[in-house]
Amino acid sequence: MSASESPPVKTPASSAASSGKQKKLPETTEAMPWLSNHEVKKEANPFTERDWRMFVYAWSGMAVRFVIVLGAIFSVLQFLETRKQSRIQRALEMVEVWEKPEYQTAQRAVKKRIDDLNATYGAILGDQPTMNEEAVVMKKIGQEAMSADGGAMPIAEFQEEFDRIVYFLNRAAFCVEGNICSREVIDAYFGDYARSFWAYFSGYVEGQRKTVSPTYAQPIEAYILKEGKAKP
Repeated sequence: MSASESPPVKTPASSAASSGKQKKLPETTEAMPWLSNHEVKKEANPFTERDWRMFVYAWSGMAVRFVIVLGAIFSVLQFLETRKQSRIQRALEMVEVWEKPEYQTAQRAVKKRIDDLNATYGAILGDQPTMNEEAVVMKKIGQEAMSADGGAMPIAEFQEEFDRIVYFLNRAAFCVEGNICSREVIDAYFGDYARSFWAYFSGYVEGQRKTVSPTYAQPIEAYILKEGKAKP
């Protein structure tokens, strides 16, 4: 080797190794810079803001919310009142149906048959009968009224009038229980009649449920029972 030639430069082993592998960055536990308390700004309260524009804006927004809430309450009350008036109207329609000639004729037929039998059985009760004695006799009268010997009107004709009464009372009771008719109006017009009708003919209804239909006159019974619980 001549004096003019430079000796070859040797590369350190560490440099050769680092060329094939990326150098890792040091780990740190700090994700975000820490803020001191004096750097956090407190939100301004628009209701205590000195700027009159912010003050008016805040209270006008509150007034709008208040009006919206009142409007919602009024809408609900109006809806409930409308439903109440609708139920009253449907109940009054039932009263109009009850006053039609065919139902008036049915009422008279049932009343006459019961009155005639009451005259016959009146002596059995005596002057001061107990409630149980009255209930037993009324059921007996109802059973006899539904027989061929229960009155002057032929039983087939009377049965038709009786079924018309059952149909109407079922319809009125269903209207109340379905919250379609006003219970107060139906009770005022038909409550006493329905209770009296049931007192006389509940025994007959029990027999019909065993032989004809298990749900015979069921709405009437449900109405009578619920009405009795509602009374003090």
